[in-house]
Amino acid sequence: MSAAFDDWMKTVQAGSENDLSGFLPAPDVIPTKLHDAMRYALLGGGKRVRPLLVYAAGALFGVDAATLSRAAAAVEMIHAYSLVHDDMPCMDDDELRRGKPTVHVAYDEATALLVGDALQSQAFTVLSEASGVPPARVLAMVRLLATASGSAGMCGGQAIDLDSIGISLTLEQLEQMHQLKTGALLRASVVLGALAGKDLDAAELEALNVYARAIGLAFQVVDDVLDATADSATLGKTAGKDAADNKPTYVSILGLEPSRALAEKLRLDAHAALAPFGEKALRLRELADLIVQRKA
Repeated sequence: MSAAFDDWMKTVQAGSENDLSGFLPAPDVIPTKLHDAMRYALLGGGKRVRPLLVYAAGALFGVDAATLSRAAAAVEMIHAYSLVHDDMPCMDDDELRRGKPTVHVAYDEATALLVGDALQSQAFTVLSEASGVPPARVLAMVRLLATASGSAGMCGGQAIDLDSIGISLTLEQLEQMHQLKTGALLRASVVLGALAGKDLDAAELEALNVYARAIGLAFQVVDDVLDATADSATLGKTAGKDAADNKPTYVSILGLEPSRALAEKLRLDAHAALAPFGEKALRLRELADLIVQRKA
């Protein structure tokens, strides 16, 4: 990765952290335990891939940071809520997330449930108050994030994932699950950033959809590779848990090296989809590289 990309990424990550903190209730506001736990779940960790995608897509149309900040924060809040719920004993039952105890371990199960609920609500509050975007487009952005978060998106993918434990899935079924579970929110991040700048025509939307589909699958393929090859200290979460829980993964279906090859093909597909945007898509291309080449 170039020094310019590293600097841009650190700037966006730091700005997102500051924005997220500002968009949350202060920890001394009643109910203090809930607000403290929300901040624990959301702040001080994570790669902020989704905000990075929002800002990179916004760069296609010259959208300023202030306009993008609420979309970036909203999608990250949805992501964080999904992790809090995903870690709970009734779901994946994980005790470690981003190198620290999960919310239900650090607090309790009831608080973790409420943290997820509250972060989801806060995401739509934040996004609905976006300034510098016409009201009709703000409504479209809210609808997009809601759809990506629900049964036709992330929650639907989670449901399929839970129902797939101990079951043999085809590659097509595994792809469908992850296009919902992981891909829907990544696609929303890309399209939200672009919509903050303009109403998209059919060609622009299709190009972004193809890009997002490629990086969404690549993200999961790489996750599966890392889960099979890295240790818990490197990942900041419980390594090898999907295999231990008898969940289907790309590695279990394809094997390790074919999975790595698939991730590389998807990276190239993502680059190809961005050709119509030229140099304005530089950050999106670099993020595709980051997603595939990351080590954690």
